[in-house]
This record gives sequence, structure tokens and C-alpha cells, in this order.
Amino acid sequence: MEDKQGWSGSPSLDSYAWGDRTRIIVPTSPQSARTLPLVCRPWRLWHRTTHCLIGSRKASCRKYVVVAAIVVVLVVVYSLRESSPRSFLSLVLCSSLVRSRPPESVFRCGGSAAGMVEGGGGNSTLRPHRAPPRSPENKLRDEPKVLLFTETQYSKTGKAIANILVANRIKYKMEVLGRSLPGLTNLSRGKYGAVVFENFERYLQLDPWNRELLDKYLRDYSVGVVGFMPAREDTKVGAKLKGFPLYVHTNMALENVSLNAENPVLQLTRAGGTIVGPLLGTDWTVFTPEDPTYIPLEWAYPAVTHFSEERLITVILDQGQLDGIPRVLFGGSLDLWLHRLLFLDAVSYVSLGRIPLTLDRYILVDIDDIFVAKKGTRMTTNDVHALLESQKRLQEMVPGWHFNLGFSGKYYQNGYPEENEGDHTLLDHVDDFWWFGHMWGHTQPHKLLQEELEHQMQLNKDFAISHGIPTDSGYSIAPHHSGVYPVHEPLYAAWKKVWNVRVTSSEEYPHLYPARLRRGFIHRNIMVLPRQTCGLFTHTVFIDSYPGGREVLDRSIHGGELFQTIVYNPISIFMTHLSNYGNDRLALYTFESVVKFVKCWTNLQLRTVPPLQLAEEYFHRFPDEADPVWGYPCADHRHMQIWAKEKTCDQLPKFLVIGPQKTGTTALYTFLAMHPAILANYPSPETFEEVQFFNGKNYYKGIDWYMQFFPVPANSSAKFLFEKSATYFEGDMVPLRVKALLPSAKLVITIISPSKRAYSWYHHMRAHSDHTALQYSFHQVITSTDKHPRPLRNLRNKCLVPGMYARHIERWLDHFPASQINIIDGEELRNDPIYVMNDLQRFLGIQPFYNYTQHLRYDKRKGFFCQVVGDDRTKCLGRGKGRVYPPMNESDAKLLKEFYQPYNIALEKLLTRLDYPVPGWLEEELQ
Repeated sequence: MEDKQGWSGSPSLDSYAWGDRTRIIVPTSPQSARTLPLVCRPWRLWHRTTHCLIGSRKASCRKYVVVAAIVVVLVVVYSLRESSPRSFLSLVLCSSLVRSRPPESVFRCGGSAAGMVEGGGGNSTLRPHRAPPRSPENKLRDEPKVLLFTETQYSKTGKAIANILVANRIKYKMEVLGRSLPGLTNLSRGKYGAVVFENFERYLQLDPWNRELLDKYLRDYSVGVVGFMPAREDTKVGAKLKGFPLYVHTNMALENVSLNAENPVLQLTRAGGTIVGPLLGTDWTVFTPEDPTYIPLEWAYPAVTHFSEERLITVILDQGQLDGIPRVLFGGSLDLWLHRLLFLDAVSYVSLGRIPLTLDRYILVDIDDIFVAKKGTRMTTNDVHALLESQKRLQEMVPGWHFNLGFSGKYYQNGYPEENEGDHTLLDHVDDFWWFGHMWGHTQPHKLLQEELEHQMQLNKDFAISHGIPTDSGYSIAPHHSGVYPVHEPLYAAWKKVWNVRVTSSEEYPHLYPARLRRGFIHRNIMVLPRQTCGLFTHTVFIDSYPGGREVLDRSIHGGELFQTIVYNPISIFMTHLSNYGNDRLALYTFESVVKFVKCWTNLQLRTVPPLQLAEEYFHRFPDEADPVWGYPCADHRHMQIWAKEKTCDQLPKFLVIGPQKTGTTALYTFLAMHPAILANYPSPETFEEVQFFNGKNYYKGIDWYMQFFPVPANSSAKFLFEKSATYFEGDMVPLRVKALLPSAKLVITIISPSKRAYSWYHHMRAHSDHTALQYSFHQVITSTDKHPRPLRNLRNKCLVPGMYARHIERWLDHFPASQINIIDGEELRNDPIYVMNDLQRFLGIQPFYNYTQHLRYDKRKGFFCQVVGDDRTKCLGRGKGRVYPPMNESDAKLLKEFYQPYNIALEKLLTRLDYPVPGWLEEELQ
């Protein structure tokens, strides 16, 4: 019998359709289809009986009596069932729930990609990757980028290219081609290892000067081009490509695409056979070369035979033998999944492997919610055996493959009898799987305090010990990824204390979507790995109820999202659930299918290792990701759902005074704190009025630590929270970190003469008895070199580097728009603070307006403005502020003026561009 999904059922069953997931059936032979727990609900038989009764208008009274008797029997049976499920099994005389046979992963590699084969072997032979000869000297910088030319910033193919590069962690620079090319070199070192044109016609249309300039770079640095040929308005046959021995024909409708297994570009990609069927769209371009050095990479056949039955070239390699520039040209877009693989191979090929591709891939499949699923969707003994058999098959294709089971002991033996037997069977085979601890009650950690979390974890650990489940994996998963990111500190503390957790994984960092941006980080010495989805969730239990149907799931497997996730990520941890392995066993079908498809169409080497080993491999590959970047929780609805309710983004500052040091930031801090609508951070016992969160070790303490320095909104009437940390200004990572956590924050920068600032910092350190400053003169400090002792070099850098104002401000402008940054002349702040503070209020949008005229007064004794605290009294800054230093040596002043000249010129241009007046001290230093 063929059911409505087109799968084979048992021909020996008399079936009656009831609902869209299950069937009540009466077995007519011992060989029935696989069964689930007995779920012979009385109301379902009542429904069937009354249906038959109502359907027969000539029903006799005897039928009513039968119906009444059936109802009585069912009530009794139901009572027995609820009180003793095992007794119910022996007593009930009705049928089990039976489902269709689960889908099987069977397909043939090397033939039709639509009807593929067990094993995923294939009959195509891979030729080794043979790149063109390398130039004797590598003139590219250590990490060459891809230079990507797009039609517009938002064009479809350009965005698709950028997404692929991001997903594969390939650095790139996107340019909309204008009148001139971007800079291609930096101090005689080439910046780019490959050049990509979204529209190759733009390369052909370059003016002679730019074309010659670009081609010279490509030849001198042994760099090639990847280009996409768009459809043309005309359909002229054999139009010759300008300047190339190559003819093109556009607006083609094609079908049945396959790869040339003999071409030298294939590295990641394997010629797995033929993709049968029409290709999407009718705007394909095909190539006809008239030079034998051009090599076809991909072929297809015309869907409408207006030429012949000969296959047509859709992707072609120009080896560069004619002009020294290798090129790979695509006649179609990246909508075809195969082109996404070929594109990566092409980029690596034209860069001579300097933009490398790794072929080893690690896959770990977690099965969350062991023992947690609802009755009727859990695993039976047969399901467990099917899981073991699937694991053996996968181990033949993926060395080390083990399913990784995450358990919540509270729900053990919480199913129907056959499901409870499935629980027993899992524990009978405990040594065949890897295990990790969930929460005891599957509770979201962000809702609990540390003591509650420890209690929940200990219950689960005790359960594991009593049932022989290993507890030493060092890995754990939080339900719904709660508390992992955004970080709930008590979770990390409890994990370390109870389970000695060293590794976890989450989909949430930095955000759930897009998945290509997921990354890892380390917090509290716990390694957090990015987790992926495979298209299966707790509600995707039956194939006929899968969103979009089986076709959507298969599309994800056969070149779609799941397939590309494995291709793009060297390390993938997939989330699945217990219910995906019972019922229609969709997870077994999904992973066996995708592994076969990967082995058919790629040369990737798949393997599985335990979580701890996986984490060590991950951060060995990506050491830069170890440091976290804390994001703004309130920008993501998903993050708000897994963040503690008592936390609020209103407790984060709305603006920052970011420095640099010795430019008047403390005076500015004091004046701001006078405003009734503004409240500064609480003082730090280590750094006084400065939190210094974004630029040092405090950052690794997390945002919970940072938020402790600001009042809860309910406890404060101030509308504007702020902090001042003058060390933020020159920190390399600080702008990125601030933008991530405080994307709408406004930034205040103060600047004075950089020479004066350097001299002031030196004397500041002497006043604080710094040993190095006391040991060396100012001249010795600013003239020291990298050969001098480290303490002297550090002091030199603290004197000189912050004064390179333009360099640092440009870094902030890379992350923040100019409208969020206010640059204050520190000399003007000292001489006319009332004007500056009024202007700053307008920039910050603060209400009510505070009249500083009544609250600031010039103090002749101190030599600067101080706060008015009475009719005739003022309160000034500490005695260390306004300190008078001996005049700077003229030779040192001249030396500093020369040193800062290029930076001051850049500052003048920057201020002019941002529509700021040029300070008087800057004009003097530029004379």
C-alpha cells in the first residue's frame, strides 16, 4: 500500500486514516509495520464507532447497545491504563499506533544527483590540485584579502559573494568600481591575493589607464581574476569577448549540469556526477574558446535545442598563458549551489593558494533532551537499535562518529511503556554513545541563582552516577542556550563547581541569525563553540509535517543550507533532539544523507572527536576568537528572552568620555556630573572615577560586572548615565567593543597640543613616583628606540601614541558615524568651559538645559574654572590638577613638532572634513 507521502507501507494491514500523523490499524498478520507505544485512546475508538453509526441511517437498536457497551469497556480500560500501564499492555485488545516506514538515505553518486546511492562513492577520479607556478618571491602581505568589485553595495550577486567570504573567514574589501582603483599595495607589498568582479563586463570596460594599472598589479604579484558574466540584452550567437579569444552566448536556458573532473581548479569540489533537471533561470552565459589553453570547468546542455545536443561550457578557466593573468569566468550566478563550491576553488586557484582552503571538517551531532520528549514522540527500543545501526554506518564514512547524548534525568521513565523500554535500552548501551549533562529539570539557567543551579546540576549528576552514565566529558549544554550568551555568570560558576565544564556551545553568539556569523569565545575558562542547526527541531517529528515537506528538507541536504554549513565551517556542532530519532527518525535520514552527499561532491575529509578535543582544535585554528565581544542584548528579541528579567539595558551608559589622558577629561567629568539629569558611574576601588572596562582585563569579567557600576533606573532620577575612561581613546579593540555593547552611545573626545600632552603625561608619571619616569629624562624617553628596555619603551609609547589623534579618531569613525562623536578642544574647555558645556548639552540632547553660568567660576588662585558651591566659595579639582611644570626644552619641543607634523596635518584635514573649527594650537604647530 502506498500512503499519501509516497512511501511503502505494509500490504497486510487493514488501515483507517485518523489524523494526519498516526493511524489506528488492525493487524492482519504478524508482520506488521514498526509500532510505537500503545496509544489506543478511548475517544478515538468512540469517534470511529459513532462515525459508522451515524453513517448508517438504518442502524438498529442493537448497534446502539453495542456502542454503549464499547464505551463502558473503554472507560474501564482507560482507568487500568492510567493506573498500571504494564497491566494495560496485557489487557487491552486494540491495536498500536503504526506509522509509515521512515525515509531512507539511498542514492547513487556519479549518476543523477536527484536519485542518489548508498555509500556515496562515485566513479569520478580526482586529479590533484595543480596551481600555476609560484613567483620566486611572495610579494603579498601575510594575509592577502580578496578585492571584490560590485555593481552596487546591495547587488544580489555581490552580497552572495561577500556572504560566502565571511562564512569562510576570508578577508575582503568591497568596492563599487568608480573612476579610480583603490590602493593595491602597501609599502611595496600587495594587499590582495585575488580580484573578483561581480560583473566581468566592468573589467572589460575599464579605461586604459586603470586597466593597465590593474593588469600590471595582477602580473607583478601573480594574482588572478574571478568574474561572473551577466546576461546581455541581445541574444547574438558567438559574440566575441573584448580582448579575449573567447565567444559568449547569453540568455540561455540550460539543464543537466556536470563538472570536468580533469580540470586543475578542483580542490574542495569533486565531480560527483550530473545534476539532472533544468537550471534555475534562462539567463545563463556559455563560452566557446578559440584557444586550446582555455579549459572547461563545468558543462550543461541546452534546455531547448536551438543549437545541438552538444554540451556547453558554463564555467571556464583562462590559464593566463596569453597575458600572464589567470582568470575563472562563471556563466551563471551563485544561485546554483555547485557554483558556491567552485567559487571557493577559483579564489584559491587564482591566488596560487595564498588564500588557502582546508579540506578537513569536524562534525559533532548532539542529541539534546534525552528522556525529555512528550509521550508519543519518544524513542522506543526499536528506535535505539536503529540509532546504533546508523551510528555504525556513519562510522564507516566519518572516523570517530559518535552521537553525543544530553540528558535530563528528571524525565526518565516518563513516557508510554514502550518508550520507557526505550529509555532502558539507551542505558543498556550507555558505553556506545558519548554523554553530557543538561539541566535536571530542563530549566532555563538565566532564571535561577547559583545555589539553585548547583542543586539542579547535582541532581542530574547523581542520576548519571546511579545509572552508569559518564560524567567526565567536560561538556554541557544549557536548555535553550540560556545563560551562555548573553552571559549569566551564575551558570558558568555552577558549571565549573559541579561538572567541571570546560566546553559548551551556543547558537546565540553573536546572534542566532545569520548563521554564517556565529563564532566562538572563551569566558571564565569555559570554551564556547558555535552551534549549528540542521533543519530539525523539537516539533519536526514526522516527515509529512515538516515545514514545506520532504522536498524542503532534501533541498537543504542536497547542496542547500545544511550541506553548505558543513562545507563552510571547519568545525560544526549540530543541535538535534530526542524526538528527531524516534517517530520518523528524521535525524538518521538527514545525517546519513548529507554525509553521503558531502562525500560525493567534495573532497572534504570528515571526522568526529569528543567536545573537549573539538574545542582545542577550534581555538587552535581561530585564536583571535578567544576574546569575546559583548553585544547589546536589547537589540535582539531572542537575547532578551534568555536574559534575566532584572537586567535592563537602561542600566548601560548613554555616552562615554573616551579621552585621551591629560587633555582635560577629569575637568569635563566633573562638569558633567554637576548636571542634575546626568549621573556618572560609581567609583572603582582600583581605578577611581574610571571603570576602564573596554580596554583591559576588566572586559573579560563580562557585562554583569560592568553594569554594577551604574544604578538601576528605578533607583535613580538621572536620565543620562555616562562613564569617563580616558584610556579608551587609543585602544585598538576598544571601538569595536564599544560599538557592540553600546551601539547608540555618543562619544566625547578632548584634544590639546600633542606635544603638550606628551610632556604633561611624563610629569604626571613623575608625580606618581613612576620608577622609569624618575630614572630617565623627557628627552631620553621620547628618543628611545625599540632596542631600549621594555619599561622605557612603554613610557615612550604612553607619551607619544595617544597624540596621534587623527589615526585614533579614524579608527572610531570606522565603527561610529560622525554624528555620534563630539570632539572638544581641550584648551577651549579650560578657558571657556561654559560655552563648551552648553554646546555639549545640545550634542547630547540633554533636558532640562543646565545653566553653567551660575555654577562655574574662574578661580584666580588655581588658574582655571571651578564649581560654585556657595556665594563666595568654589570647589576645584584635586591638588594634582592644574599642576605647573617647568618649561619644555626647546630642542625637545622642536623634535616633537617634527614628529607630530604628519599626524597634525591629518588631524587638520579630518577636522575640516567633519566641519570642526581648527584649534589655534593646531594652526601654530602647523606653521
